[in-house]
Amino acid sequence: MRKQLFYFLLLVTSLSMTSCGYNNMVNLQERVAMQWADVENVYQRRADLLPNLVKVAKAYAGHEKETLEGVIKARAEATKVTIKADQLTEENMARFEQAQQGLSGALSRLMVVSEQYPDLKANENFKNLAVQIEGSENRIAVERRKFNEVVQQYNTTIRNFPTNIYAGWFGFESKPYFKSKQGTENAPDLDL
Repeated sequence: MRKQLFYFLLLVTSLSMTSCGYNNMVNLQERVAMQWADVENVYQRRADLLPNLVKVAKAYAGHEKETLEGVIKARAEATKVTIKADQLTEENMARFEQAQQGLSGALSRLMVVSEQYPDLKANENFKNLAVQIEGSENRIAVERRKFNEVVQQYNTTIRNFPTNIYAGWFGFESKPYFKSKQGTENAPDLDL
């Protein structure tokens, strides 16, 4: 009799777990992790293009050494900061975003410098790399938006009743969003 009761309770528990949304929360958590990997992928693509862009720029603007070295240094700093999907916290996201902002600023300064060198701007390799970096910037924006959508769906699910009860029991925690940095509504001052 006890064995039957045990199996009955096991069945009821299993059914209640699937109906409580546990599997859905796991699926959404995995989607957040997958989308984070996509975000990192497009940031890495941009970082991988930069050394080639700097090489081409050096051939034309070698005396802009400080700007070119700044891009390489910013790339190194940006690629050092990584976050695992299970470590997505506000603090970690802020560190990651700060490193990426440094790279974006250095890249912007390089593009301004390129405006001063007509031969560099006319170079086919430089133009192709610049287009690819612009494409990477667009991809970054798209993947960040997708990430925020998946995080919103996940966070809403774990906060809704009754899944919020089960989410607490099983340790499902809210994930942070990508946020615009304060002051990004203003055009940057490149101060060259």
